[in-house]
Amino acid sequence: MVTISKPIDIDSQQVLRIIGYREDYEPPARIACLVDEYVENVHQLIEPLYAYVIRDIELVYGSGAVIEGWITFGSEVVAGLLEQCKQAAIFVVTIGDYLEEMVTWLAEDGMVLQATVLDAIGSNAVERVADFAQDRIKAIADAQGLYASRRFSPGYCDWNVDQQRMVFQAMNGDTAGVSLTEGCLMLPQKSISGIIGIGSHDVENYNPCKTCDKSDCPGRR
Repeated sequence: MVTISKPIDIDSQQVLRIIGYREDYEPPARIACLVDEYVENVHQLIEPLYAYVIRDIELVYGSGAVIEGWITFGSEVVAGLLEQCKQAAIFVVTIGDYLEEMVTWLAEDGMVLQATVLDAIGSNAVERVADFAQDRIKAIADAQGLYASRRFSPGYCDWNVDQQRMVFQAMNGDTAGVSLTEGCLMLPQKSISGIIGIGSHDVENYNPCKTCDKSDCPGRR
């Protein structure tokens, strides 16, 4: 488990989009000011942590893949990714639970707008932590003369959310303080897990969205 010591760079515009404001729509001044104020002061509520392991790929077949340790990922999308790879980086990132506790307190106190803004900031913050971890994995790939793919998480495309169990099994107990519920939801909720392929140049361009017609998917790239 690694703690990120420097402040997470949170994007106010991305926060506004998470709340629901389109790029071509200027939010009310009150909302914009509240977002800027919270972004400036939120870092005391964020504990950015990440953990990852890199495992060899043992077998890839049509609807899944097996990585070192005989951990099986059942997904055609993941299989399509890993058939181009030599290794797989499995990761978990989080911002801890302080921000979530504050969101709950604000909502229970009737401050719904403030809770909504803070929750959106948390969503952006955990994405930035995932970006940070992805950059570290990319640096490891670069050192081997290899390339890193986009990151993929259980719950997207055909990769069922119950595959979180396989992701956490691969981590050998170091999950950055994140646990799973019986329904395979992560706690703290502001956490992301997933896989990054490491392989040839082509792996950088692997994007299942190009052949998927689900235009309303929130994970579409």
